[in-house]
Amino acid sequence: MSHFADSDRPATKGQLIAAGYERRTVRAELRSNMMAFLAGSSEHSGAFDGIIGYDDTVIPEIENALLSGHHIVMLGERGQGKTRLIRRIASFLDEFVPVVEGCAINDDPLAPVCAECRRRSAELGDELPVAWLGREHRYGEKLATPDVTIADLIGEIDPVKIAEGRYMADEEAIHFGIVPRTNRGIFAINELPDLTEKVQVGLFNVMEERDLQIKGYRVRLPLDVIVVATANPEDYTSRGRIVTPLKDRFDVQIRTHYPRTLADEIAIMEQEVDTTARGELPVRLPDFMREIVARMTTEARSTAEISQSSGVSVRVTINNLETLIASAEKRALRLGESEIAPRVTDMPALEASTTGKLELEYGTEDSAEANVVERLIGRAIKETFDARVDPASLAEVVAYIGEGWGIATSDSMSCAEYMEGIGSVPGLRAAVDALGPFESPGLMAAATEFLLEGLHLHEKLNRDRDGGRFTYRA
Repeated sequence: MSHFADSDRPATKGQLIAAGYERRTVRAELRSNMMAFLAGSSEHSGAFDGIIGYDDTVIPEIENALLSGHHIVMLGERGQGKTRLIRRIASFLDEFVPVVEGCAINDDPLAPVCAECRRRSAELGDELPVAWLGREHRYGEKLATPDVTIADLIGEIDPVKIAEGRYMADEEAIHFGIVPRTNRGIFAINELPDLTEKVQVGLFNVMEERDLQIKGYRVRLPLDVIVVATANPEDYTSRGRIVTPLKDRFDVQIRTHYPRTLADEIAIMEQEVDTTARGELPVRLPDFMREIVARMTTEARSTAEISQSSGVSVRVTINNLETLIASAEKRALRLGESEIAPRVTDMPALEASTTGKLELEYGTEDSAEANVVERLIGRAIKETFDARVDPASLAEVVAYIGEGWGIATSDSMSCAEYMEGIGSVPGLRAAVDALGPFESPGLMAAATEFLLEGLHLHEKLNRDRDGGRFTYRA
């Protein structure tokens, strides 16, 4: 019934019946729309667009869950796109559904469940007014914290209604919480284990018993809600963090994961970060700098210095690329450059966007966050260099510096100064050209810094650092 034109939507219960409306549960609705998606329906064909790296793992499990009408719990460390996935699941709801006008819990006009709507339906019959609820209003989301209460999720006795003369045991004395208000939709709870046991039991009652228990009063209310939760695997499996009956009520457990390939990490980063022109200045982002930023994160996910139980979010990669571009933009504006070209001397700026997102392992020697980030940057540059450059091809550059010449690079040095240096160091221009066809001074400056830092990491050159200035010597 979501396909009525705005002007043709029935406005009363009688008109709804005459139009041939057939009620169906949220499970049936999601199943029908998922079937259309699998059959190539244009309306839902882009439901998972922008979800990268899950085509063969997570998405097929979500498809199975929706076809089965299951409550879902998604387990994964932070920054794995769990909330984004849940919101995409909500896109499989019908665009609009009819509800009893003014109902707090979105009752179906043909089968109301709350006391007030049942009474109004009996009094008004076919004249019961109907409103149309959009998909975006049928999705409720709550971040679980220890201070979330039964009143927040389920409901509470409304003192104003008691003052008006209703009894506490009267269903109409209840002010409903977010779960009943998401009736005939999807309710998402993030970080489920952070709810107190009392609230978890209340949520279980809604899912299993289809009743509300408030202040010792039990109200039978057969809500039609699909519950989708997220949790960190360590918290979800830890004893005492989740009540067993609630855990059992989730029909399917889906494990998310970080990008499993460097290409997926880079694709997500490029999707989330705008690398087009900033004002009138074009952004020239070399492929090797993209790769270095992505490798920093993948290195962090495998190092023993960082707690892997908390995970290293994809947001680290995204924020680092944004910071890298911002550092290069700042230089371009100060020096009057014609382009924004990030380079290796901008990498120290990534300390600010990386620290704070990493949880270090206790007892790690020399584990100051800044030192850990510096080591991650070094490993990322070295791996990227190894994938693209043979150090032996830079023998002329090493020999030139070995004769006593030093080469300085800086985050405040203009591209023109690099162009002069490239022409004066034997073999450097050929090495830059071999790295890639760079048509701009900014890209050539970035390539020069990358090659020199790669030689340093291979112990072919020494490097002294003074703030944003690097000096390479024999």
